[in-house]
Amino acid sequence: MRQLFTRVMLIVAAAFLAGPALASEAASTSALDLTKHWAGFAGLAVFFIAYALVIAEETLHLRKSKPVMVAAGIIWALVAIVYAQHGDTHTAEIAVRHNLLEFAELFLFLLAAMTYINAMDERGVFDLLRVKLVTQGYSLRTIFWITGGLAFLISPVADNLTTALLMATVVIAVGGSNKKFVGAACINIVIAANAGGAFSPFGDITTLMVWQKGLVHFGEFFWLLLPSAVNWIVPAFIMSLAIGNASPDPVKEQAVVYHGAWVIVGLFLGTIVMAVCAHNFLHLPPVMGMMTGLGVLKFYGYYLKRREHFLPADQGFSATAMATDGEISIPAAPSRSEVAQYNIFKSLERAEWDTLMFFYGVILCVGGLGTMGYLSMGSELMYGQLGATTANILVGFLSAVVDNIPVMFAVLAMQPDMDLGQWLLVTLTAGVGGSLLSVGSAAGVAVMGQARGVYTFFSHLKWSWAILLGYAASIWTHFLVNASAFK
Repeated sequence: MRQLFTRVMLIVAAAFLAGPALASEAASTSALDLTKHWAGFAGLAVFFIAYALVIAEETLHLRKSKPVMVAAGIIWALVAIVYAQHGDTHTAEIAVRHNLLEFAELFLFLLAAMTYINAMDERGVFDLLRVKLVTQGYSLRTIFWITGGLAFLISPVADNLTTALLMATVVIAVGGSNKKFVGAACINIVIAANAGGAFSPFGDITTLMVWQKGLVHFGEFFWLLLPSAVNWIVPAFIMSLAIGNASPDPVKEQAVVYHGAWVIVGLFLGTIVMAVCAHNFLHLPPVMGMMTGLGVLKFYGYYLKRREHFLPADQGFSATAMATDGEISIPAAPSRSEVAQYNIFKSLERAEWDTLMFFYGVILCVGGLGTMGYLSMGSELMYGQLGATTANILVGFLSAVVDNIPVMFAVLAMQPDMDLGQWLLVTLTAGVGGSLLSVGSAAGVAVMGQARGVYTFFSHLKWSWAILLGYAASIWTHFLVNASAFK
């Protein structure tokens, strides 16, 4: 019984541990096995305490980046101390630098993407989309399907968190006091956003990591389009039966789109193309294309700023607005005292810094634990004994309990010998598995905060059986339509 308990705990631990292997063969050959050393046990304890604080973020009102950043420093200090005691003062340094390089690439990629999203938000692009939806007089069931469909289609380009928040704003505005509709629509949006992000390298951090590792090529991610759609449509159809065709109360709202909004949208699409080309044709990291595109956006931001400075207020802040009756009109331009001049660094400031710093903490924490030897142990337990298919399906369930970022890092760091079909499977399950619980994805946690008291853990849990059906159906669909990817 004790051995069984130990094995289960090691499998769970392996799902948390992530990080690349040592940076060189020399470092690998001199690596110490600390899985049974006091430093290894201490490192595990520090990590699990930190992650317990992350899980309790909503209760403690403690941002999730703080505990993992502190834990990262402690874990690497333990690694360095043990190696120094063995007369090795270089291996820990090499390993931590490799982890920092991994973080830097993903950090800069995400920072560029977040800055573009914030720039489009500042220009009013998302406000216009929201107002167009809430002022059209659609029925509740139609709004349910439209918001879910848009979440599925937008999240592959924008991140699933931003998409979920945007669509949740729509259903809250339309649903008003109809808590039944708002709760079901929020669940639908979270599922759709997570599913949409699973078939695109840009839709989720986990898919981005898989793409940058070169394990799945850009075009191959779209093989998951149909399985991802099934993952959303199955529970959405079941939940839609509980929503009537009643029309919501009319909503009066207006959105202003400022000069340059659509140019920024075009620049964002061009930046994505540059990232793909840098990776596929120039064999450079995708972040090179993203940062080049960010530089172009900064040049365009300079143009906007100078334009607003030299032109009169009614031209410098030219805008179009959508009136409540659906007609397009030109409103009186806001004065310079009402609207600040465009500043690209304001968009940079609005990036999800807590998420980015959490990302740093996770990579460094699990990188240190990987250096201690826990990843090789976890790889043998999960992929050696359970088999690739069972282990990859288990990844989805683990993603519902913990964040899918460390779970995917664990798989990438283990580097199990899998064919393309299995890598696509784990990409799918890690992406959509978080939908099983409201706390299983960043999108779910964010929408819980936005629709506080209406969309809750238990309101989501009520429909988990339907979401589980969609999860199983998506896996079956993947095996069916992508059978050629399995050896």
